[in-house]
Amino acid sequence: MVCISVFYAHAPGKNFDHDYYAKKHMPMVMDRLKGSGMLRYEIDRGLAGGAPGSAPPFVCIGRLYFSALEEFQQALGTHGPEIMRDIPNYTDIEFQMQISQSA
Repeated sequence: MVCISVFYAHAPGKNFDHDYYAKKHMPMVMDRLKGSGMLRYEIDRGLAGGAPGSAPPFVCIGRLYFSALEEFQQALGTHGPEIMRDIPNYTDIEFQMQISQSA
């Protein structure tokens, strides 16, 4: 199984609409990609950093799970443009992506 993690770094002056992300964006992603092998998703909302009172390094981390990397690549090739067009509806943060093997 592979996990695609999408990191949205915390930065002063940047915006992230958690409600839109959880109720509209990620359900849309699941709807579009489940036919290409997406199994599930998870959302982590950053609360704090390691030191008391510090800001979280990431305001949000979204995780998408697929059985194989090729499934994700095919799904992104088909639905990537639509998914990317939705990003300005919930954030102005540039995301970082990491693909990992999940146990």
